[in-house]
Parts: sequence; structure tokens; C-alpha cells
Amino acid sequence: MNTVLLLIILVPILEIYLFIKIGSQIGAFTTISLIFVTAIIGVYYARYEGLNTLKSGVSQIYKNQMPLFELISGAALALAALLLIIPGFATDVLGFLIIFPLTRKFIFRVLAKNHKSSQHAKDDLIDGEYEDKEDGHDKKL
Repeated sequence: MNTVLLLIILVPILEIYLFIKIGSQIGAFTTISLIFVTAIIGVYYARYEGLNTLKSGVSQIYKNQMPLFELISGAALALAALLLIIPGFATDVLGFLIIFPLTRKFIFRVLAKNHKSSQHAKDDLIDGEYEDKEDGHDKKL
């Protein structure tokens, strides 16, 4: 089954389950308030971290260096802000993990390590060139 389709089905189910469990413990109004508070705090913190990432990227450009980490970090912060805006506790936890610089760097390291290990399988290929040589006897009709 397609991973995206599976996520589209499973994430709302998980969120509804968490709404029911947490709502039964702390009450419906508190649960809804908590969802709004985490969305507001998350978006403002994502904005703050996004501006810091932008400043760091500009300083990398001034040093004539490629701001690769800053570009990836900016995309990750946009994803984190989206996850925080989506109502739910599981998406909020994932969004906050991506927003905080320490956990974001850890996630990047894990993903880079997995990417490098998948690249080793491609290293078994040998790239080369070939040339067709005719034997000099042109056949004419």
C-alpha cells in the first residue's frame, strides 16, 4: 500500500483516539483549548526559528558558502509549522520535535545516515563508455 495513503488514513485515526483519551482525562474544553494554544505557540516559535535560520543562511552566503543546512532547516520548519496548525496531539509532538534545533539536527543526522546507507547499494555500478567499431566492410545493396 502506498505510504502516503496509509498516512492519510492512520494519522486522523491516531488523532481521534488521542482526542478521546486525553479529553476523557482533562475535559473537552481543556482539550480544545490545549489544541489552540499549541498551534499558536508552535506557529510563533516556528516563525522565530525560521528568522534565525534565515539570518544564518544570509551569513553563510556572505561567507561564500552554500547554506545547505539552512535550506533544509527552513523546509523542515515550514513542515513543522504545518504540523502544529493541524489539530491533534501526535502532529503537535512531531512538529515541536522538528522545531527545536537540537532534535532537528538529530533527525537530520539520522536521515542522512539512512540516505548514505542506501547510496552504498548504488556504488556497485560501474560507469563506462563504449564505441561501436565496424569491420570496414560496408554492405551496399
